[in-house]
Amino acid sequence: MPAPLRIAILASGRGSNFAALLAARERGELPVDFVLVASDKADAPVLRLAQSAGVPTTVLDPRQYAERRAYDVALFDRIGASKPDLLVLAGFMRIIDGDALKPWAGRMINIHPSLLPKYRGLHTHRRALKAGDLEHGASVHYVTAELDGGPVIAQITFPIEADDDENTLAARLLPMEHQLLPAVVELIAAGRLALSEEGIRLDGQILRKPLRWQDGQLAP
Repeated sequence: MPAPLRIAILASGRGSNFAALLAARERGELPVDFVLVASDKADAPVLRLAQSAGVPTTVLDPRQYAERRAYDVALFDRIGASKPDLLVLAGFMRIIDGDALKPWAGRMINIHPSLLPKYRGLHTHRRALKAGDLEHGASVHYVTAELDGGPVIAQITFPIEADDDENTLAARLLPMEHQLLPAVVELIAAGRLALSEEGIRLDGQILRKPLRWQDGQLAP
């Protein structure tokens, strides 16, 4: 039996997506070990969640660094010391320097609350409503130096209702993120999904479009 996938988490807030990954592991759905939770905020609730689960944590304050690049390199040095196979960004609210990302190419994923390539960056719910979109959702993608611009692995969608506002969209989307992210990590942990020079491969075949969550599973 292969060794469990070693995962490091990078988060700035409450850590609900990390909690979803922990729950999936406890259900026996994820053959993974969480080797580190790293944050840029000492008061981030995700750190308390990690500590209660027995997962090591580290915090690095960006205010101690004059330049973003110097901070990012130092942070990723700490993360690298835990020897993860995969780094999951789960609500990390900073843009990462491209040089710091290079050693992690194909080994870092992020969950983003929009149907990429729509609405990279912040305020995705507001922008979807302003545009008059009929549907909204979340995407899991590989991280590159381009903000929210890496290859999209999978998406989950739902219809926008006439009376929706930013808060209702966010509330409806969050539990869907908690389904989508563990499903993608499960594929990676099983060795079924990886990023190659030609693109994302699932079971050896190039994905021509993102996987979609439907009927409780990911499908092409």
